[in-house]
Amino acid sequence: MTSFVRAATLWWDGRLHTGVALRLDPSGAATPVAEVPESAPVRTLPGTLLPGLVDAHVHSGLVDLATVRAGGIAGVWDLGSVPSQVASLAAADRGLPRIRFAGPFLIAPGGYPSDRSWATPGSWREIDSAAQATEAVEEAATLGAELIKVTAHAGGPQLRLFTMTAVVDAAHDRDLPVVVHAEGPGTVAMAYEAGADLLAHTPWTEPLDRGLVRACAERMRWISTLDIHGWGTPTPELVTAVGNLRRFLEYGGSVRYGTDLGNGPLIPGVNPREIRALQQAGLTPNDILQSMTGPGVTWIPAGLDLDPARFADVLATARVLDDAVRPRS
Repeated sequence: MTSFVRAATLWWDGRLHTGVALRLDPSGAATPVAEVPESAPVRTLPGTLLPGLVDAHVHSGLVDLATVRAGGIAGVWDLGSVPSQVASLAAADRGLPRIRFAGPFLIAPGGYPSDRSWATPGSWREIDSAAQATEAVEEAATLGAELIKVTAHAGGPQLRLFTMTAVVDAAHDRDLPVVVHAEGPGTVAMAYEAGADLLAHTPWTEPLDRGLVRACAERMRWISTLDIHGWGTPTPELVTAVGNLRRFLEYGGSVRYGTDLGNGPLIPGVNPREIRALQQAGLTPNDILQSMTGPGVTWIPAGLDLDPARFADVLATARVLDDAVRPRS
């Protein structure tokens, strides 16, 4: 049944509106409307409504997704979990964020993250040929994966370029974007040359060549994950990552808000530290909202504040709008 909801303000398509309601369709789609049919009941809330907030880098097997949703995140991209387990979560998502998930990490034999204690067996798959790459992509797609994740980690065995390219080709044949964990010298260039669509992290191990940054900006998106470098404490890695992201944005690159939840003491919900780091890289509050909104509806009880000094902390009060959300009396 179609329903309507209205708040004092609505942030939509990069603008803050007043006097506009949202039509909520049974499918979950939300559409702004200037007028509501007279006979239709309207749920009225204080504050601001906006599209659902999405964290584009989460490891579902390492966090409590219900807590993440309670922290204001309406949707997540799972970029590394046991595929059958995350597929089950995505199919039974009541009380959880909407889940868009990748297949297993596709890695070279013995490569990252198979050598990490946090990586659950089954969350990675070793490949070493174009045929294995195609087979791995087909299996991930059959499970319902909407992304393909590949690793390029200079600290251990790495896929050969032609194998990574075969992954990208097989994924693109199925309209699946490819996300690369690129860490260390030469790995960003390799991801670019293979035709990957996204980087799972803003590069942080060294300042990137400006020509490479410009090339990436023309074709790729980067997922931010800036707060993994110090979790609120300044570090050289954070400085490098923010510098790389600033140049990427100056060349017209597109960034997605993502935190790498499951990697250390990150905030399980909207992360104001990540938001402030994005501001340091040059993004405005409107830019940041564009980078993190997607399906669903979010409610900010006290109203959205686009002042740069207050924006991060106000956005961290966001709640996912559902039938249980009620204004305090």
